[in-house]
Amino acid sequence: MRNRTLADLDQVVALGGGHGLGRVMSALFFLGSRLTGIVTTTDNGGSSGRIRQSEGGIAWGDTRNCLNQLIAEPSIASAMFEYRFGGQGDLAGHNLGNLMLKALDNLSVRPLEAINLIRNLLKVSASLIPMSEQPVDLQATALSGDTVYGEVAIDRLNDLPVKMTLTAPVPTTREALLAIAGADLIIIGPGSFLTSLMPLLLLADLTQALRRTRTPMIYLDNLGRELSVVAANMTLAQKVQMMEQAIGREKVIDGVIIGPATAAENLADRVIVQRPLAAEDEPHRHDRALLRQALDLALQSLG
Repeated sequence: MRNRTLADLDQVVALGGGHGLGRVMSALFFLGSRLTGIVTTTDNGGSSGRIRQSEGGIAWGDTRNCLNQLIAEPSIASAMFEYRFGGQGDLAGHNLGNLMLKALDNLSVRPLEAINLIRNLLKVSASLIPMSEQPVDLQATALSGDTVYGEVAIDRLNDLPVKMTLTAPVPTTREALLAIAGADLIIIGPGSFLTSLMPLLLLADLTQALRRTRTPMIYLDNLGRELSVVAANMTLAQKVQMMEQAIGREKVIDGVIIGPATAAENLADRVIVQRPLAAEDEPHRHDRALLRQALDLALQSLG
C-alpha cells in the first residue's frame, strides 16, 4: 500500500535512549498503544549511574526521560516524577523519577512491571520496554588495545573503538522481541550513537530479530553535533555501516532521515529524506510536527 501513513500502521517500534527516543515517541504520541519504545539500559553516569553503583540493577534514566516526554496530563504525580533534588546532600542531582522506578523495581518481580506501574500512574498509553531486564554495561576495545568500561568513558574516547561489546551476554526482554516481530515500522535513533544506539545492537537476540524482519527500518540521524568527539566525526555512511554490521545484514536499514546540513554520500539504494527538522526553541532537537511529516514521507517512499 504505497500511500500509507503513520496513522495507518498497527504497530510502530522505536529503538534508542535518552532525549532522542523520548522526542520520537512524543512526536508519535497520537499512536497511543500502537507505539512501543525499546530503551537502552546501560547508562552509568549521572543519577542513574549513582543508583546503579549503590543499588545495582538496570539504568533507569533513559526510560524516565521517555516517560517525561509522554506525559499528556500534568498532575501531582507527574510533577513528582519530574522533580530533581538540588542542594549539596546525598540526594543532590538525583531525579525522583529514577528513585521511584528503582523502588518499584525492588517491589516488583520484573523491571517491566515497574515501568507499567509508572505508565499507569502517569496515564501514558505507549509501551516502554527495557532492552534487557538484566543489568549490563557497555565496553569497548580502544585503538591502543585497552578495554574501556562504561558509557561515560567511551564517550570520552578520541578514536573509534576497534570493537564494542556488552560486559555480559544478557537476553533481550521477551516483549521487545515480540514487538519487533509484530512491527509495521522500526525506527532507530536519534541519540548518542555509540552509547545510546549501539548498546541495543549488541544484544544477540535483538539483532537476530532485526536481521529476520522484513519490516521497513528507518534511521533518524542527530541534528546537533555530538559531545563524543568520535561520534561527532563519523559520517552518515559510517554510522549506517556500523549498525548493519552489528545487525548482520546488508541494507537492512531502508531509509534515513537527516537535516539539511548532513552529507548523504555512499548510501545507494536507500530512501533519503533530507529536509529542515529542527525545533525553533531547541535547534539541536527535532521539531515533533516536522519529524512526523518526514517519517510519513519516508514511509510513502518505501511503499
